[in-house]
Amino acid sequence: MAKTDEQAQQSARGAQSASRAETTLGYEQARDELVEVVRRLEAGGTSLEESLALWERGEELAKVCRRWLEGARARLDAALADETDEDEDEDGAGNGNGNGGGAEGAERGAAEG
Repeated sequence: MAKTDEQAQQSARGAQSASRAETTLGYEQARDELVEVVRRLEAGGTSLEESLALWERGEELAKVCRRWLEGARARLDAALADETDEDEDEDGAGNGNGNGGGAEGAERGAAEG
C-alpha cells in the first residue's frame, strides 16, 4: 500500500513539474528534450516504470511544443489578417490619385473572396 501512495505522490510531483516546464521551456528546449526522450524510449533497456515516466514526459513536452506552434500560427494569422485589412483599406480608398481605387479594389476583393 505504501508503494501506491508513493506512486501517487510521484505523479502529483510530476504534474507540478510539468506545469512549471510548460511555462519555462522554450520551443527549442522542449523539442530537443522530446527528441532525447524518444531516442531513449526507442533504444530500450529501461524498466517499465522508467519507460512510463519517459512516455509521460514526452507527452508533456509534445504539449509544450504544440502550444508554441499554435501560438506562432495565431500570430502569423493575425499578422496576415492585419496585412490583408491594410491592403483592402488602401485598395478600397478612391483617393483620386489615378490608381483606380474603389473599383479595382472591389473587383480584386470579389475575385479573391
